[in-house]
Amino acid sequence: MSRIVLGVGGGVAAYKSALLLRALTERGHDVRVVPTASALRFVGAATFEALSGNPVATEVWDDVPEVAHVRIGQMADLVLVNPATADLLARAAAGRADDLLTATLLTAHCPVVFVPAMHTEMWLHPATQDNVATLRRRGAVVLPPAVGRLTGPDSGPGRLPEPADVAALAEVVLTAGAPALRQDLAGRRVVISAGGTREPLDPVRFLGNRSSGMQGWALARVAAARGAEVVLVAANVEAPAPFGVRVVPVGSAEELRTAVHTEAAAADVVVMAAAVADFRPGTVAASKLKKGSAGEPTSVDLVRNPDVLVELVAARRAGQRVVGFAAETGDAEGDVLAHARAKLARKGVDLLVVNDVSAGQVFGRADNEVTVLAADGTVTPVPAAPKDVVAAGIWDAVTADPTGSG
Repeated sequence: MSRIVLGVGGGVAAYKSALLLRALTERGHDVRVVPTASALRFVGAATFEALSGNPVATEVWDDVPEVAHVRIGQMADLVLVNPATADLLARAAAGRADDLLTATLLTAHCPVVFVPAMHTEMWLHPATQDNVATLRRRGAVVLPPAVGRLTGPDSGPGRLPEPADVAALAEVVLTAGAPALRQDLAGRRVVISAGGTREPLDPVRFLGNRSSGMQGWALARVAAARGAEVVLVAANVEAPAPFGVRVVPVGSAEELRTAVHTEAAAADVVVMAAAVADFRPGTVAASKLKKGSAGEPTSVDLVRNPDVLVELVAARRAGQRVVGFAAETGDAEGDVLAHARAKLARKGVDLLVVNDVSAGQVFGRADNEVTVLAADGTVTPVPAAPKDVVAAGIWDAVTADPTGSG
């Protein structure tokens, strides 16, 4: 169990902090909420106390015998400020200690994560951008804001990411530290495929696979948090889009092939995490195939689908990195890594992320464990962890690759 300080700034997005608090406590963390006085105009202290089971205070004059303005930060494993308003970012960057939250920020020895939320003009103002740069230079994580509906009719960058995204990224920092969300992908365009394709047999049935898309979603979420412009080509995944990510929905392998080639043309990194069907039915019935009918098939002829990964490697422009995924099991001809190394050589990718899917591992599960093989022979094991933490390890391998963009 980790001890998290949840700082809440005084913006209308503060209502989402209650949902984030619930998500964090459901993950087993001990959370103490430290709101600003303005935050309590949006969400009352009783709500935070009921959801956290801990007392709520805003001023350094509260709980004086405890010396709360020092002890809270000293004892924390993570300080997470959600939402971080323009004013709060400015006070934190200036080293102010005029309330309990800013004092806590000055005494924290643990990672600190700011989740900004404000109107677009405030986020883009040079003063705010300077404050963000200052906080990042000091080692704090300042997430990029989401883009979308703000208060009133306004829309643009400055929206608070959804609680599920923030909770997942908080887990990354708790497990791997603040460097796991460094801004090393800022200014880069990343295309990721995720999910599993479905090849229609008739209007009702299809040939598919067990991929849930969860690892691809985690890769997109972490890439966005690390500053990338992210496009997610999603095959039959209905989960909400990660913040800051543009989703292109597709169904079949051919649809995925078209979308990925279109989006990859201007990408710096292409990650093929989707499970793309190797085969499709040779013919697709116009109406449902019924048992006992004259049209009942006795067999299904299959046609090989194009190898999208090989095509991407062939079309790769100078400086572009192509990352493949391999879901492997061992057999009489070799173990998982032996098969993966053969696939790495056959496909010609820069990096291959290897999943051992023996006995139903990986698919649909919250945790994962992978090995990243590089074309230069480097082997990077990423140990078992939540999939967002694994995603951070994969991006570390991509940016650390000596021939890559990092």
